[in-house]
Amino acid sequence: MGAGPGDPKLITVRGLEAIQRADVVVYDRLASPRLLRHIKPGAEKIFVGKLPDKHMLKQSEINQLLVDLALQGKTVTRLKGGDPSVFGRVGEEAELLAENEVIFEIIPGITSAIAVPAYAGIPVTHRDFTSSFSIVTGHEYKNKTYNGVNWENLSQASGTLIFLMGVANLESICNKLIEGGKTTSTPVALIRWGTWMDQETITGTLIDIVEKVRAANFKSPAVIIVGEVVKLRDKLAWFEKKPLFSKRILVTRARSQASELSNLIEDLGGEAVEFPVIRIQATAQADARTALGEALRRLEDFDWVIFTSVNGVDHFFEAIREHQIDIRKLYKAKIAAVGPKTSEALRSRGLLVELLPSKFYGDELLASIAPHLNQGQQVLLPTADIAKEYIPARLRELGLQVTEVDVYETVLETSGGAEVIEMLEQKMLQIITFTSSSTVTNLFRALEEFGVDNPLELIKDCQIACIGPMTAQTAIEAGLTIDYLAEEATVESLIESLCKS
Repeated sequence: MGAGPGDPKLITVRGLEAIQRADVVVYDRLASPRLLRHIKPGAEKIFVGKLPDKHMLKQSEINQLLVDLALQGKTVTRLKGGDPSVFGRVGEEAELLAENEVIFEIIPGITSAIAVPAYAGIPVTHRDFTSSFSIVTGHEYKNKTYNGVNWENLSQASGTLIFLMGVANLESICNKLIEGGKTTSTPVALIRWGTWMDQETITGTLIDIVEKVRAANFKSPAVIIVGEVVKLRDKLAWFEKKPLFSKRILVTRARSQASELSNLIEDLGGEAVEFPVIRIQATAQADARTALGEALRRLEDFDWVIFTSVNGVDHFFEAIREHQIDIRKLYKAKIAAVGPKTSEALRSRGLLVELLPSKFYGDELLASIAPHLNQGQQVLLPTADIAKEYIPARLRELGLQVTEVDVYETVLETSGGAEVIEMLEQKMLQIITFTSSSTVTNLFRALEEFGVDNPLELIKDCQIACIGPMTAQTAIEAGLTIDYLAEEATVESLIESLCKS
């Protein structure tokens, strides 16, 4: 199946379904690894990527691998960059499957030949320039038994020419087009890693593009476009103008919550690398569960319930269900929520929020809440096992009777750590985001789990973005310098701070 040109959101609906139901995903280097987020638990991943001068497996070995896996009764998805029918060797792989009576389907993908130029602001057709285009291999099969590329016909054609896999043969391609009759001033563009956050584009003409490519040390994979439509790039370029373009950003949030931040990053031109260093789960400690059950059984005693996070809301209601508590026992309590997302989570469950503080932290939060509370009132605080004591302690100083219950806990998560460490070592990450104090401490713990002696040294070249002052303070105490600080404790505010750079 075709994975599209790189941007994981260019996958087709049918293609995504194939990834999700696969027992094994066999993928190459031009298929976005971010698509592998969608595989089901326990599914196997097999990388068979090819470089121009080096193959992990020979094509014949890949063909046989697909047959062997299928004959084991597994559902196999062969994930290929672009469209598998456009120089993707789908015919060879499918032929062997057919010969072995393996049932298969071919799922098209968006071809890089059209999508990559579009991301560079170059439409392959335009009624003022050309009404046709040709897609040509830039790397012909040496043992072909058919007539090869007709360079004279290509050179005389008025349509746009698109060459795939042609960077190594660029000089030969340009020379053959000129020899066939193309003018030396014909515009040319090369787009490297098109639709990815590190997309690069070089433009020139048939006479000078080779030297420009050499001077820039421009390497594959790249798409070559020849024709007058290249001139439109100056006016139509759009992808590189996105505020987070060229930024690869580490997301340390829990996997269940990471997608919101990741999607915003990618919508704004960046690449999100998810390394969820915390996992959120219902509290497992026996004494904490006992205390939670006791508090839930006397919900009618509380005058206020203060929710400080969406996680608190989710796990509070999960505990309500587990203990078979009638939610109507909250009839007396007023509800306070810290942050608009927390408020929305409560509203979605039918609870109206009486108090939504304008400030989310420390004394400012207390100053927003205190005027609405009366001495002697009973307050329930459903929080995490690692929640700070500052707020409940200050509420008690104000004469309130505070009951804290751990409705969830944060657990260290390390899956994907080896890949992230490699990216950090190769300076491939520009920004690290922290959305809670626990993501800071757990990132350091996770790196240490993988044998990193000095995590601070490893991440020192990355810029640091924090969702609020408490998270920032934890990061500072860990030795980090804060480059971006969200004005509000929301993902949207964090993104806004990143875009102001």
